[in-house]
Amino acid sequence: MRKIGLMGGTFDPIHNAHISLAKYAKKQYNLDSVIFMTGGNPPHKKDKCVTDAKIRYEMTKIAIDGIDGFFASDYEVNKEDYSYSVNTLKWLLDKYKGAKIYFIIGEDSLSYIDKWYCPDVIVSLCTLLVYPRESMETLKAIAEDVKSKLGGDVEIINAPVFNISSTDIRERIKQGLDVNGMLPYAVYEYIKDNKLYGN
Repeated sequence: MRKIGLMGGTFDPIHNAHISLAKYAKKQYNLDSVIFMTGGNPPHKKDKCVTDAKIRYEMTKIAIDGIDGFFASDYEVNKEDYSYSVNTLKWLLDKYKGAKIYFIIGEDSLSYIDKWYCPDVIVSLCTLLVYPRESMETLKAIAEDVKSKLGGDVEIINAPVFNISSTDIRERIKQGLDVNGMLPYAVYEYIKDNKLYGN
């Protein structure tokens, strides 16, 4: 059975933690591939200013270029309506018939997954692979709570806590501060060339 990881995100911009966490997940769970799904119209960010989806998708492609088993998808980018994870999972299962989907999310997302659209269906369609955002202890507690409420398969990615965020990167670029080591150099070059984030 083919094992496919799904790494979704606004990716505004994609950064080194996203890539490292996907590598941890791929290795630990022997995934055949990881699909980076750039969010088109994320419903949880409808009140926030988000960079154009096609630009975010382009940065994602640049970031993972040449990494074995990593692929970028523009499925959500090309949708005009809101992008709900449950619909993306159904699309992936239809596209890759017979495959098992591993949905890579953060501890923070897991803590409010019961507020997502159709959370019970989400956990029935995939295995959740969750990485720590605060600590492994809090993650384990949240995972047990989610499993007791929603059921499903919730597994933990043994990865360090990365203190990198897209919000911080955008602010640092706006202020002209150093972002070395926070995102792929080619992505930073793209940001500079296209004058993104008040660069």
